[in-house]
Parts: sequence; C-alpha cells; structure tokens
Amino acid sequence: MAYDEMLAERIRTILHRRKAITERKMFGGLCFMVGGNMACGIVKDELMVRVGPDGHADALAQPHARVMDFTKRPSKGMVYVGTKGFATDETLEAWVDRGMKFARSLPAK
Repeated sequence: MAYDEMLAERIRTILHRRKAITERKMFGGLCFMVGGNMACGIVKDELMVRVGPDGHADALAQPHARVMDFTKRPSKGMVYVGTKGFATDETLEAWVDRGMKFARSLPAK
C-alpha cells in the first residue's frame, strides 16, 4: 500500500497522547481509528477526513478540500484534503481534530 509515510508520522505525533487510537490499512492507504470508527487517513499523499454529513458542506468550504470520490462516487461526510491544505502542523491538527470529533460522536464498535 502506497501512502505518505511522513504524513503518517505527522499524524501519529498529533495523536500520540490520545486514547483508543488504532491504525488500520484501508482504502489503499492508512486510516486512524478512534473507538473502532474511522476519523482520518491517508490515501497516497492526500489526507482523508471523516467529517460526517452535517459537517460536509463546511469542510468542503475550506481551502484545498474536495469531495472524497474513492469509488468514483461522492461519499457524503468524507473529504480529501490536498497537500497545501495541511502544509503546517496547525492546519493538519485542525483537520485531524475535525475527524476525531466526528468519530468520537459515534458509538464505539
């Protein structure tokens, strides 16, 4: 599976003190899970964030975000963020936090 390992390390640094975080290879990349629910991940060099249906429009309004269309069909509640959208540690953490917030709102699996 090809994904940006440097980006994975940046995400691990952000998540290292949080509880119940696991990693799982999915979507041809790497996903970070909380309570068994996907929060965010990496596909190639892009960030994938689970924002939920209610957070979808707001997420798409952010710079460098676009609809996740992994299966060539739009996935409501999921977005891809291009590399410029998480170039700084602050912007990456904001996206990771957005995904974590949604994943934590779901019942644990």
